[in-house]
Amino acid sequence: MSKLHLKDNPTLADLQQYVATAVKERGFKDDRIEQRFLLLLEESGEFAKAARKSAGLGFADDTQTKEAAEEAADVLIILLGICNMMKIDLEKAFRAKEEKNKQRVWK
Repeated sequence: MSKLHLKDNPTLADLQQYVATAVKERGFKDDRIEQRFLLLLEESGEFAKAARKSAGLGFADDTQTKEAAEEAADVLIILLGICNMMKIDLEKAFRAKEEKNKQRVWK
């Protein structure tokens, strides 16, 4: 039985901590970063496939697709786990990057 609990209206830091706990509880704490990156690519592909279906683009009849929202969540979960492995505070990194982006000229 899982002891995980995600509070209402979590911050990105809360989500990152939740994933850190989930990784331990689910037995993935010894995974190598290479495994996690491959899984991120796999989940990103599933998200792209779900987005194609949502956009009405063609795909093979035997293609398995899930809800785009579920696939997007999988991508976020894996990304947060990789950030934990690399000791990246994603919320802090996001904020810093956005400050740089605000200074750029976008066309």
